Amino acid sequence: MRSAPTILHLDMDAFYAAAEQAAKPSLRGKPVVVGGIGTRGVVATASYEARRFGVHSAMPVAQARRLCPNAAYLMPRFALYRSVSEQVMELLGRLSPLVEPLSLDEAFVDLEAGGVADDSASARRAGELLRADIKAVTGLTGSVGLAGSKMLAKIASEQAKPDGLVLIELGTERELLGPMPVRILPGVGPATGEHLRRAGMTTVAHLAEAGEDELVRLLGRAHGVSLYRMAAGHDERPVVAERDAKSVSVEDTFEVDLHDRVRVRNEVVRLSDRCVQRLRAAGRSGRTVVLKVRRYDFSTLTRSETLRGPTDDPAVVREAAGRLLESVDTTGGVRLLGVGVTGLADYTQEDLFAQAAAGERAQAEAQGAQETAETVPGAGEPVAAAPEPPQERRWLAGQDVRHARYGAGWVQGSGLGRVTVRFEEPTSPPGRVRTFAVDDPDITPSDPLPLVRAPAGDQAESSPASRPKSRSGAGEEISSP
Repeated sequence: MRSAPTILHLDMDAFYAAAEQAAKPSLRGKPVVVGGIGTRGVVATASYEARRFGVHSAMPVAQARRLCPNAAYLMPRFALYRSVSEQVMELLGRLSPLVEPLSLDEAFVDLEAGGVADDSASARRAGELLRADIKAVTGLTGSVGLAGSKMLAKIASEQAKPDGLVLIELGTERELLGPMPVRILPGVGPATGEHLRRAGMTTVAHLAEAGEDELVRLLGRAHGVSLYRMAAGHDERPVVAERDAKSVSVEDTFEVDLHDRVRVRNEVVRLSDRCVQRLRAAGRSGRTVVLKVRRYDFSTLTRSETLRGPTDDPAVVREAAGRLLESVDTTGGVRLLGVGVTGLADYTQEDLFAQAAAGERAQAEAQGAQETAETVPGAGEPVAAAPEPPQERRWLAGQDVRHARYGAGWVQGSGLGRVTVRFEEPTSPPGRVRTFAVDDPDITPSDPLPLVRAPAGDQAESSPASRPKSRSGAGEEISSP
């Protein structure tokens, strides 16, 4: 524990939904729900306007629609969210070299390592200036918690929501934590919480009163000791600038259960390729392939296979996932499939046996085709493929589009061969709505428009990072280790 509340936790407010409201003027001040838009989708984020109706994250979208039927239900646009997140993380990087991102919208910052704070007053000032800079650059709001530890800083930011700042002074930790439920502490999930409840412990104060020995008896030494220290407000985890990803995975939930084994296999191939794309984008390779199958009765099965060495070869991942699928009974129907890779590494040790087998198969296929061409008249001549019927273009709610005449807009909805588009931009007034045929050639998908605000460089003068640095008591500038 440090001597001043110089660990900052930033949590952007209803991030995905707030970004959509900033990008779509007609949705500002109205309920917005971002997530899977199908009947089996799950809410990723709900705006505060939607939360008043009881909508919250991880809720089935079907339930959310019953609670708040007039909300705008939009597909996620991660390209936009990543862009805004990069702007926010850049501002955090000006405060300190020690920034620990937890997700696109959440991070810890060690203000002491950046030399911008060494007491409560300077920490509060840095937090308030950060919130102002985020608002100026992105138009969004974030809540800030300041404390002497990561655990307390995160609790403080939760108390600060929405759009606020809470600083926990050193020495007040026990008084603050005492009445809170045990689930507020890191490492206390539903199972541990229920175990503690049966033992008569429902608040953090109960844990502190029980003592370390009793918690060790109930939970084991490692968990019991850690929980007792946290109940007393002690958390010595440092802010870590680099957090290595442990796995890369993708998954899809289907509108209708899949019963066709061939279709299931094709979906596994498609997910394998998407997973490898993410793996390569991160510059990583992986050693273990994991298949996730959720069946018609909501039972979830996982299967894994460890390869001879790390790989980022899509053929190797596809084949491994296919082998894993063979061990799963899908006859009752499949509602979700996922493919992941774990055991990540920064290098690739190609599976030479798999490559050799693939080469032998390709050579055998080529040789067989040549023999057929030599023995069967006309077999070697190209055959024109039968034309496939054109598929109806699919437009998803919230999708960015551009019209040759009306410019940039977004899809409000589609169905019965029609698509409805609202034409507006982040800096325009609420736009007009027009309806077109789904196959109208003048409408094309487009990339998200940036949330146009003052350029980040214009904020440098007002940013805490540009101000004179605080000094330690010894008169030397505080620097990162």
